[in-house]
Amino acid sequence: LPMLNIDLETDGGRGFPAAVEAFCAKVRNADCFLFASPEYNYSITSPLKNALDWASRGVNCWADKPAAIVCAGANFGGGRSSYHLRQVGVFLDIHFINKPELFVFAFYEPGKFFDGDGNGNLIDAETRERLKQVLLSLHAFTLWLGS
Repeated sequence: LPMLNIDLETDGGRGFPAAVEAFCAKVRNADCFLFASPEYNYSITSPLKNALDWASRGVNCWADKPAAIVCAGANFGGGRSSYHLRQVGVFLDIHFINKPELFVFAFYEPGKFFDGDGNGNLIDAETRERLKQVLLSLHAFTLWLGS
């Protein structure tokens, strides 16, 4: 996505660049979201914030969608970015599951959690099980919100 710039909007703020329009269509059509991101400078990454912002322009595509967060970081495992994303989600009307939470302390022992070939595959069995529980909770919450 291009960096958010209202000068790129057309049609009085109702038209967007093609990449943004395609992204917003995917957001609108999604049943739920799993946000997975590392923590940078105690916050969410710039590309994630940019995506959140673009899909909230005009009609907020995020509104009333269920979501879960998993994050990775240093001594707090990405917890600060998770809580920051939750704050942004309040304004965007994203409905996050509360539990379970998954914070991966990956910066200190990256080889313990992720493969070393640069693909970022999660290899730690305990963390994989915890991720499974997050996904099961998100699935149940999505079905409950849709009922």
